[in-house]
Amino acid sequence: MQVSRQRIVVLGTGGTIAGRAASAQDNLGYRAGEVPVADLVAGCPAVAGMDLVTEQVAQVDSKDMDFGVWRSLAQRCAHWLAQPDVAGIVVTHGTDTMEETAYFLQSVLAPARPVVLTGAMRPATSAGPDGPQNLADAMTVAASPLAQGVCVVLAGTVHAAPDVQKVHGYRLDAFSSGDAGPLGYVEEGRLRVVRACPGAPALRDANTLAAPADWPRVEIVMNHAGAGGAIVQALVKDGVRGLVVAGTGNGTVHHALEDALLQAQQQGVAVRRASRCAQGRVLPHDGDRLPSADGLSPVKARIALLLELMP
Repeated sequence: MQVSRQRIVVLGTGGTIAGRAASAQDNLGYRAGEVPVADLVAGCPAVAGMDLVTEQVAQVDSKDMDFGVWRSLAQRCAHWLAQPDVAGIVVTHGTDTMEETAYFLQSVLAPARPVVLTGAMRPATSAGPDGPQNLADAMTVAASPLAQGVCVVLAGTVHAAPDVQKVHGYRLDAFSSGDAGPLGYVEEGRLRVVRACPGAPALRDANTLAAPADWPRVEIVMNHAGAGGAIVQALVKDGVRGLVVAGTGNGTVHHALEDALLQAQQQGVAVRRASRCAQGRVLPHDGDRLPSADGLSPVKARIALLLELMP
């Protein structure tokens, strides 16, 4: 017997969408991760009548996101995706590291059904909060048979996990998909798809992830004028397993920093080369001595390398 998929699961992790400030006019001096996810959903009239389940996985400011929350969140997503009556999942999350969590979840779930991350740039107590509309839009995407994979929904725009980046620190429309462009838009409660969600097999299984204490250490270093190799040497001495360099332009690296990275590579440290540019991708060519990061941003290249090195 075929089971109708109607239920939407909302997993809360905190963030600005759950933030509180002392004044409704204060959109900066708030504490993130204060309002329970059940209260956020109850305060969103647009979702009235939907078959919803809420679960508080964490309650953190996303600048403090860590491996423990990632592992718990991925495993709760995997649990709910295994239920035949669940149409999709919404994750409320802070915007600071949302692009990282989205890419991590895509890499360990590769779900056929939608897992939709959303948040807010203004706290729940704001005189003009953006959270309720973002939450309603995320529900629309999670319930749509047109949606699949992990995506981010903010300001009415749907972004794919591999492409999305936070590009502004204050405005409500703070995210971009760069050259790739958005997956679609939510317009008056309807999803309009403009391109297919990029698909790729999972790099790891969410249900068999190692304990966070056993995850390999992978760090990011940045190229800049006058960059040297001292930071790389210190990290290698401290036991780092992987390094991502945020290069300039097409992944170019100052010769002194490159020498240190090549030495680290010879010592068994995995190195990947990304770009600090907000758009475009590193194009590999013959003669590269440091492998490129397959077009990923530095923070996403770090996640990919972390999962690659994970026991």
